[in-house]
Amino acid sequence: MTEQALTDKVVASFDTAKDDRFRELIQALVRHAHAFVRETRLTDGEWSAAIDFLTAAGHTTTDTRQEFVLLSDVLGISMLTVAVNEPGLGEADEATQSTVLGPFFVQDSPEIELGGDIAGGAGGEPSWVSGRVTDTAGKPVAGARIEVWEADDDGMYDVQYDHGTLAGRAHLYTDAEGRYRFWALTPTPYPIPHDGPVGRLLQYAGRSPMRAPHLHFKVTAPGFHPLITHIFVADDPYLDSDSVFGVKDSLIRPFTRHDAGTPTPDGREPEGSWTSASFDIALKKE
Repeated sequence: MTEQALTDKVVASFDTAKDDRFRELIQALVRHAHAFVRETRLTDGEWSAAIDFLTAAGHTTTDTRQEFVLLSDVLGISMLTVAVNEPGLGEADEATQSTVLGPFFVQDSPEIELGGDIAGGAGGEPSWVSGRVTDTAGKPVAGARIEVWEADDDGMYDVQYDHGTLAGRAHLYTDAEGRYRFWALTPTPYPIPHDGPVGRLLQYAGRSPMRAPHLHFKVTAPGFHPLITHIFVADDPYLDSDSVFGVKDSLIRPFTRHDAGTPTPDGREPEGSWTSASFDIALKKE
C-alpha cells in the first residue's frame, strides 16, 4: 500500500498539466514505470546500471548515429509504434504496409531522374527497381516523392563513413501514370551498429544484430498519408530473425538475378550480374 500510495502521489502531481495529451502520456508513463519496479523488485544496483546504460547511449549518439533509435528498434518499440499508427481498417486494407524508419534517413538527398542511379559510388550488385504509386482504388498518383536509401555491399550506410559523401540514397518523382524506376544495389544482410551499448545489450542477451536485406522507401504526396516502408529480399535466411522486427510478409519481394550480358530495361550494360525487383505502392488518402 505504501508503494501504491507513492505512485498515486506522483501521478497526481501532473494533474495540473495544461496540455491534456501531455498529462495523459506522462501519467501513463509513471504508472507503467512504477509497475515495472514493483513487479521486478528492482534493486539499487540494477537501476544504477540502467542509468549508466542510458548515459552511454547518449554519449554514443551523434549527428549521424542515433543510439536511442537503435534501442527503440531492438526492443520492438519502433515497430509497435508503427503498428498503432498504421492507417485503420477499410481503405487501408489495400494500402502498402509500413515499417520502421531506421536511424539512417537523411533529409535533402540527391534528386535523380526516372531511371537514374542511387548508388553514387557505393559498392554492390546493380538492381533495377520499378513499380507504380497509386491510391487504394488503383488510381495513379503523379508527382509522388519517393525517397530511397540502403546500405552498400559491406553493410554500411554512407553516413557511417567519414568521407561525408552521400551515396546509396536519392529521391525521385513518379510520372503522370504514377510509375517510377531507378537503379539501386541488390540489398544484402548487415548488422545494425553493435559496437555501442545497444550492441552490448544484444550480445548479453544472445541475440544477433543482423538485419534482413532491404531497401528503404519513404513516399509522400499531397492529400495522402505518408508511407515509410522497406522491401525485403525473398528467401533470405534473416527474414525470420530481423533484429528490429521490421519484416512483414506483404513487403517481401523476389530480386530476380540476371546473368552478365542479359539486356536491361534501359539498355545499360552492367559489368556483371544484376537483379530486378517490382514494388507497387498504394497510398491511403489523408
